[in-house]
Amino acid sequence: MSEEETADRTPGETPRPERMLDAGALRALAHPLRVQIYDILSQYGPQTASTLAEMTGESSGSTSYHLRALAKHDLIREVDDRGTGRERWWERPKGPISFTNPDAIKTPSGKAATQVVMTEFLSRRHQQLMRYVGDMLVAPEGHADDDALISTATLRLNREQLGELMTALQGVIDDFTDRYRDQKGEGVRPISVRADVFPLPAGAADSR
Repeated sequence: MSEEETADRTPGETPRPERMLDAGALRALAHPLRVQIYDILSQYGPQTASTLAEMTGESSGSTSYHLRALAKHDLIREVDDRGTGRERWWERPKGPISFTNPDAIKTPSGKAATQVVMTEFLSRRHQQLMRYVGDMLVAPEGHADDDALISTATLRLNREQLGELMTALQGVIDDFTDRYRDQKGEGVRPISVRADVFPLPAGAADSR
């Protein structure tokens, strides 16, 4: 599992994570509130301990503590030339990272940390999707937000075709990320893009 921001790549090149989190960074991130803070910084940009407290329902003392813990492993960094000594701004460095480190999952602690991080991220994505669906269903007639794509398809591909599909999808995401990552202006809002491509387990009746 990877969290994409953007990275310079040769056109058509298979996407490669810019940073693979080591066991120490995974353990530092393996906390529900830290995952939430990290994800907020990824989705909404720089924040302070106070703004994060408002968004998470925690105290600013708690968010400040967890921000420092994340910063120790370079998962986040302080924003240069912004804020004061009492009101520090933090950001998530740009660039893709991978949460699945083959070396880390060889140890029980690394495997446990990886599971916590992946579970928390995927649970947060699911909660955001279900919140959107709930808001859409209760919106007044004529005011529902149709600017969304929720689609599921099942394909039958060999390994080469699967790689071709993933490269094509990642290319589209990278292109739009490069063009609009830092866009500001009227009507601009954070948009979450998910691309889940994975083999299904073989079924006993799968004989087509």
